[in-house]
Amino acid sequence: MLKVVTKEEAVQYVRSFAKIAPCRTEAVPLPQAAARVLAVDVHAAEDVPAFDRTTMDGYAVCAADTFGAGAAQPAQLEIAGEVAMGEAPPFSLRRGQCARISTGGMLPAGADAVVMVEHTDEADGLCLIYKSVFPGENVTRRGDDIACGTTALPKGTRLLPQHVGVLAALGQYSVPVFRKPTVAVLSTGDEIVRGDPAAGQVRDVNSDLLCALLAAHGCEAVFSGVVPDKRTAILEALRRCIGSADAVLISGGSSAGARDMTVSVLDELGEVFFHGIAMKPGKPTIFGAANGKPVFGLPGHPLASYFVFRLIVSEYLDALHGTAQKRVLRTSPLSVNVPSNHGREEYLCVRINERGEAVPLHTKSGIISVLSAADGFIRIPRDTEGLDKGTLVEVYDL
Repeated sequence: MLKVVTKEEAVQYVRSFAKIAPCRTEAVPLPQAAARVLAVDVHAAEDVPAFDRTTMDGYAVCAADTFGAGAAQPAQLEIAGEVAMGEAPPFSLRRGQCARISTGGMLPAGADAVVMVEHTDEADGLCLIYKSVFPGENVTRRGDDIACGTTALPKGTRLLPQHVGVLAALGQYSVPVFRKPTVAVLSTGDEIVRGDPAAGQVRDVNSDLLCALLAAHGCEAVFSGVVPDKRTAILEALRRCIGSADAVLISGGSSAGARDMTVSVLDELGEVFFHGIAMKPGKPTIFGAANGKPVFGLPGHPLASYFVFRLIVSEYLDALHGTAQKRVLRTSPLSVNVPSNHGREEYLCVRINERGEAVPLHTKSGIISVLSAADGFIRIPRDTEGLDKGTLVEVYDL
């Protein structure tokens, strides 16, 4: 018999277990840091930029010298010199002076703004300025980007390319990250095959799907084979996986049928924390531990397996890394009535139409193509009779 917990209780179980065995850390070179998770807060040890610099080609000026300048009466400033790129100016400006400067150049002392070259002319050693500027115009001040001493990136950040750019700007070329957890992926079932199936057989979709999901969550996924519906085979495979991996995902064999032996095997090797979640799809989900390693039993149907990973397994991985991912994409009105009376939370794929409405994509748990057709999914609370057309729903990212 299934001992069913709510989805919230299941999340509490897996998050609590993650606190028992936190990830170790390691340092990686910056070019290899993308998709990894920061293990510490990164504090800025310097200002970025490190000096006041221009954002335009033009002339560095004291803004007050340009006030009132226009096409009919340009300001006339003495050209004191030119700022060389990559060098600190060897001169400073007095009132009434300016300096040629290129984009990214360091402002000389005495300058507080830059006039775009398009608004100037040169004649007889003078710069004619046809448009006034205010202090700070066309200038990036020291520390405008990142101020020294601030937290540039917090611990738990999953590093995207833009984060790598921030680390490069700070000169952080060795990055402390959480070590990638090694997660073994097993598929079970006499009908599951790799390669071309014969009559009555199906391709192993879940192994590749789960390995891809694990990789996207910063894990080292290890495909550990397809195991037939034989207790000894499942027992031996699980023993092998918990001996070499930090966690195990078993696809299939999680329902209460006579041939579904994952719970029995896990109970022999360790402990079963729950068997069943009040959610659809994904009710026959298992979570337990063996040899101190977490073991997840996921449904065999690909869509159900996907949602269990998205809603339960990912919560464990997030807790392990201390990450907090954005979940809600948008709020949209439902395009139609959606019935539901299952007594459990239901998750439904949707697409967003041209009117911005969430259009349900009704399907069955054995279907996989709906995921690629969807823009996101919605949650229908348990113990409701569904949602009415026009109800504003949160659309979660897939």
